[in-house]
Amino acid sequence: MPFTVTMPKLSPTMEEGTITKWHAKEGSFVKSGDVLIEVATDKATVEYAAVDKGYLRKILAKAGDSVHINQPIAVFTLQESESVEGYVPEGVVLNEPPQETVTASTTTTSQPSATPSPKKEGVSMGMPSFTPEPELETFDYQSLEDQGSKTASPYAKKLAKEKNLDLSSVKGSGPGGRIVSEDLKSAQALGLVSLSGTSIDYSVRPGSYVEEKLSPMRKVIGQRLQESKTFIPHFYVTYEIDVQPLADLRKQLQSAAIKLSVNDFVVKATSIALEKHQALNSGFNSVTQSIIRFKTVDISIAVSLESGLITPIVRLANHKKVSQISKEIKELAQRAKMGKLDRHEYVGGSFTISNLGMFGASDFIGVINPPQAAILCVSGAHEKPVCKEGKIVPGMVMNVTLCSDHRVVDGADAAKFLQTFKQLMENPSLLLL
Repeated sequence: MPFTVTMPKLSPTMEEGTITKWHAKEGSFVKSGDVLIEVATDKATVEYAAVDKGYLRKILAKAGDSVHINQPIAVFTLQESESVEGYVPEGVVLNEPPQETVTASTTTTSQPSATPSPKKEGVSMGMPSFTPEPELETFDYQSLEDQGSKTASPYAKKLAKEKNLDLSSVKGSGPGGRIVSEDLKSAQALGLVSLSGTSIDYSVRPGSYVEEKLSPMRKVIGQRLQESKTFIPHFYVTYEIDVQPLADLRKQLQSAAIKLSVNDFVVKATSIALEKHQALNSGFNSVTQSIIRFKTVDISIAVSLESGLITPIVRLANHKKVSQISKEIKELAQRAKMGKLDRHEYVGGSFTISNLGMFGASDFIGVINPPQAAILCVSGAHEKPVCKEGKIVPGMVMNVTLCSDHRVVDGADAAKFLQTFKQLMENPSLLLL
């Protein structure tokens, strides 16, 4: 008897997944426990193993397809020669696609009983329409050509691109001053910008674009953060931290081959400040309309991935040494980028830290990660003149911004938390105790 395999729910917040790879082919026998597919969920790429054995007779969702949970993805039979003609796959049927009827060789589409409702795209059904303007039908390229751009043969362009050479740095010896491959022998390496600008591709019209599908992870990020920014009353408090003592301490530790990042100290200082100011180690339950008081300090660390953002958690951070925190963050971040985190390692947390210091950000504000009540945004350290004991001297400072949910946290709570954080960061030896 034929049976249907449907898209499994592989993460607690997963609504749909994108099949990235099939490990079995149509007609092959699959044993129970064999890896059947790889699915990109809202959190990671996960392998899914077959629960029941059987012959894979028809793949209904191919690699690259996005499928809602419990929708049919394949038809199996227990016997290789068993007929699947006329079999209707089981599972959730959405309004958009009509149900498929499977035959032994082809898949035919049955007529729906009612006109399907159009699928609304976007991270929110209530979002207004924001669509790009169409590309320009005509454009005067002469104004760009008059700026002194040089022509080059197709092969010279290809060679210059491969070797990262600046075409504007050579004089063309070809017809009409055209640059040929021989001219590139004296070309300079291409810097950040070229004096003559980049070459023009006349086949690409101004305003033209391509669209990319949102990954399952990016869809959930967009939906949750849009809801957070829309429904949570954010407010922001920024403090300037003198991190010169921290820079000096890190140099001393490095001389003994002990490498600790600024972020390691930030996490430790945050954990102590949260322990002292419980109002920030809180959240808000929008279903029960009640404040959540977390009993443990579990800090979520924002980690950027190619497919989106994930927040692995340092549990009980206030009970760990800076060196332990440093090691744990490195391990969590590495496994996050490999998509190998377990659910409990990224689901939950009582407070989030987002650090853009490594990218040179001087200041930024974030969006609260619900149901948490706050997120600390950490910018990069930079040199600036500071006033100490009535004198202007060189200094090293760092801006931090606390973004809080005003339903849970008051302005005074936020300021007191940042005062404690500032005191700890400006006296970093206290964090090593």
